[in-house]
Amino acid sequence: MDWQVIERHEPMPGEPVDQFLRDAVESVRHTRVALKGPMTTPIGVGHRSLNVALRQGLDLYANLRPVRNIEGVPALFRDIDLVLVRENTEDLYSGVEHQVVPGVVVSLKIITEKASTRIARFAFEYARKHGRKKIHAIHKANIMKLTDGLFLECIRKVAAEYADIQYRELIVDNTAMQLVMNPRQFDVLLLTNLYGDILSDQAAGLVGGLGMVPSANLGQDAARFEAVHGTAPDIAGQGMANPTAVVLSSVMMLEHLHEDEAARRVREALFRVYREGRHLTRDVPGGTATTKEFTDAVIAGLQG
Repeated sequence: MDWQVIERHEPMPGEPVDQFLRDAVESVRHTRVALKGPMTTPIGVGHRSLNVALRQGLDLYANLRPVRNIEGVPALFRDIDLVLVRENTEDLYSGVEHQVVPGVVVSLKIITEKASTRIARFAFEYARKHGRKKIHAIHKANIMKLTDGLFLECIRKVAAEYADIQYRELIVDNTAMQLVMNPRQFDVLLLTNLYGDILSDQAAGLVGGLGMVPSANLGQDAARFEAVHGTAPDIAGQGMANPTAVVLSSVMMLEHLHEDEAARRVREALFRVYREGRHLTRDVPGGTATTKEFTDAVIAGLQG
């Protein structure tokens, strides 16, 4: 395996954002896999989202978010085991916006047959490979009849080829309510880009928050793994950050590379730290450990 390491994960002061993106995309095209740290996106002004630009530049069309409980982490629900599959390249995140006249702006929601069929195929293949029995397609086709209607039309055609997997459809606002009332009814959720972004964060809240869940961005020729939380500048350099989401994303990367034994060992070492409860970071009730103390405990579990 030919590895490259990019130690910085945002443009340096004064560095053109486009140049940073070109360098990052070229690096991942070379290695075909990346583990990425959180990056800041300016709100309302400034450069476009670097996360979105990287996904589009590498055609990482499938965002995969497994959501499961970790023993030792207090959560609203127990026995949660669901997966969100999010189309990752279009919808409102295409970034096609313009000002019509001062005070009036337009953002275009783009849904294509190609992207919708591709993400549907990914979701059904994933479900079959991993023993998942049910897929809910999440939409707002009662209002957005053409865009979300096309999304559903494409999924229905793919679903017809998978008789072994139950297929259901649910309106997005109802899904948000059902997730907080009875999340155990769900197995795999298949969503457009915006709905997937919102509901995956909501689902993370069921098991302890964004710091407890990993994610993968997958394409035909490259894959990128990352924690889904933000940069938390308010605690930078204080040794307070919880690296769990990054570690679990690393586990997903190892599995993608078919390093299954290494993935199992890292996962078990992490979960052992939570079960023992002696080296938990301060975001977990009762935790007092620093980031380094938590990490050292995981490493000790790997060596033990």
